[in-house]
Amino acid sequence: MPRLSPRPESASHFGRACLLVLLTSALLWAASPGVIALPQLAWLALIPLFWGLHNQPPRRAALLGLICGLAYYLPLLYWIIIVLATYGQVPVPIAVLALIFLALYMSCYLAGFAFFCAKTGPRLPLLVFAPACWVALDLIRSRLFTGFPWLDLAYTQYNLPLLIQVADLAGHYGLTFLMVLANALIFTLIASFIRRKAASSPALIGAAAVLLLMASGYSLWRIHTLPETIAQAEQMQIAIAQGNIPQDQKWQPAFQRETIDTYLRLSQELFSTKKPQLIVWPETALPFYPFEHPLFLRLHSELTRPYRTFLLTGAPHREKTSPDEPITYANSAFLLSPDGLVTGRYDKQHLVPFGEYIPLRWLLGFASPLVETLGAFSPGQSNTPLACQNSRIGVLICFESIFPEISRQQAEAGANLLVTITNDAWFGRSSAPWQHLAMGVFRAVETRKTLVRAANTGISTFIDPMGRIEGASPLFSEYARSQPVALLNGLTCYVRWGYLFPWVCLILTLAGLWRCYARRENTKKK
Repeated sequence: MPRLSPRPESASHFGRACLLVLLTSALLWAASPGVIALPQLAWLALIPLFWGLHNQPPRRAALLGLICGLAYYLPLLYWIIIVLATYGQVPVPIAVLALIFLALYMSCYLAGFAFFCAKTGPRLPLLVFAPACWVALDLIRSRLFTGFPWLDLAYTQYNLPLLIQVADLAGHYGLTFLMVLANALIFTLIASFIRRKAASSPALIGAAAVLLLMASGYSLWRIHTLPETIAQAEQMQIAIAQGNIPQDQKWQPAFQRETIDTYLRLSQELFSTKKPQLIVWPETALPFYPFEHPLFLRLHSELTRPYRTFLLTGAPHREKTSPDEPITYANSAFLLSPDGLVTGRYDKQHLVPFGEYIPLRWLLGFASPLVETLGAFSPGQSNTPLACQNSRIGVLICFESIFPEISRQQAEAGANLLVTITNDAWFGRSSAPWQHLAMGVFRAVETRKTLVRAANTGISTFIDPMGRIEGASPLFSEYARSQPVALLNGLTCYVRWGYLFPWVCLILTLAGLWRCYARRENTKKK
């Protein structure tokens, strides 16, 4: 079997290797949500990378991985400039520099992957090491520096329900593992054919092929059996309202009444044809502190009481727990009942660095203008679902939808419905709203819960437990929609045990690296 092993430098053509890894960058970008969005390409995208790394020494392989990462992440994350320069009031050169540094940081993981593959190549087959190593690095990226697991490889498949059903077994990490395995398998077969040499480990090739076939069969089985389960499940009529409030006006006091008028109008119009039991408004749809503002009373007098409906809406919240303690601020979701009571509140747990709080404020206080809030937010602590009639709602506020652990914990706590409220106006008319949506699709499949998504400027939509997107709104338009959704109870394999899969990959990766190190030391001693 072809392995990533070094050979004399004179025999390696670095220029050709650069072109190959750049081809991987282009294929990954084309497979990602956005301009081209051809997800099938991701199942072949890593083959040029493997070919470019073949026979490269580890340090040169790391450089190739870094080049590949930069060429991929710079065009993928270009919306960072929109966030910082357009809405964060950061000078364009600094915004560009921030994009470069973020892309460089993300690329370091791909450089590490390339380095480790080259380092272990002579001792560990690519089919064994590459999938586990890729998932292990994704796990580290989701944890390090509060985590930024933006658009992992599996998320490119969000609009292909037939291929993503395995996510209820091992999460999106499981699908990423299979995609890297498929790329490594195809590379191995092609390399063996070109060199007219039989693969050295046909058993591994057979095992990889069987695993991929089993995963395909499982997805196919779930696609055919789940619709009946969803049809027989308890239903709830839920509505979403997308106010399309301009970001530059959102927090101005003069526009607060107009904002509430917009959301009330969109919600009331729904009752001409439907009778939603729950209406969902986006993140910070209320641009004020609810308990301190008279406009909050209109929600009860003009919506929840006359229409006998519940309302889940985002709003900032502040409170002082004791005279000796400072005021704490939270990015929250409030659940209002037809009786005018706030029956539940969820505070966002995973805050956005430099967006909702300043990490190491004593050192990085100069970045305070980037924080949108009236005060630095504090993270919430509770995963308890919000009870609303026959539903138990697990809330994900904006950034939280990219972290599978939060929705997993809420499902484990009894949630039978997931709701994402977000304000993606920061992204402008870029690819980022689609990228953000893609990650939310997997939260529905992993937990087998309907996910209702309400966004200020889009994309607002309903995602069923199979990951099928229904009624997606256009960007930067007012939008309202009501439909029945399924409330599925029970815990998936992923929620119970499958979330441990990336940790197993990390352990296997470390064990493989240790084995290679130990063998090299034994060789030196001999």
